[in-house]
Amino acid sequence: MNVEHIEVLVEEPSMEAALRVLLPRMIENLSFECYTHQCKDDLVNKLPGRLRGYASWLPDTWRILIVVDRDDEDCAALKARLERIAANEGLVTRSAARGNPYVVVNRLAIEELEAWYFGDWNAVQAAFPRVPRTIPTNARFRDPDAISGGTWEAFERILQQAGYFKGGLRKIEAARTIAKHMAPDRNESRSFQAFRAAIMEMAAPQAPA
Repeated sequence: MNVEHIEVLVEEPSMEAALRVLLPRMIENLSFECYTHQCKDDLVNKLPGRLRGYASWLPDTWRILIVVDRDDEDCAALKARLERIAANEGLVTRSAARGNPYVVVNRLAIEELEAWYFGDWNAVQAAFPRVPRTIPTNARFRDPDAISGGTWEAFERILQQAGYFKGGLRKIEAARTIAKHMAPDRNESRSFQAFRAAIMEMAAPQAPA
């Protein structure tokens, strides 16, 4: 059965801003709605109730996509926590389905949304032309998902050094501006590509049973 709609749950407004720009280019044949929360704890704490509500009425052609930052948490432990919440509410996740039908997809931005910007530095340059072109060749930034010491802080410093956001990174503005230039298939962040693969799978037409 083909997927027709995705309910997207995110932890904060900058991820929502980025996805509202990116998703229409990635899933032209699907509708989606994006719901933001105050922070990761707010999303995770409310997740059991939200999934319980979805379980009572969600159409077979809808899916739920949950996107959270890993931050400094253990990746496997955080993913397992999200998987348990869905299982406790009787909803099958993509990871547990093993190729069978599923309802929920859990995805992590490692360690934060800004890692996805480092993964497509061409998009950052298009949005903010004064940033150095050579950032991806710097050993510290070569692997977007392994930047230590805070990804958004590193991103803010680079932009400030180039003369942008002197008063502090305006995350929602940056998200909207950069997402306009992002090319999902060229992003070098592994966590972004895992996110993209799940999106593409949901958007792909299903063979008749």
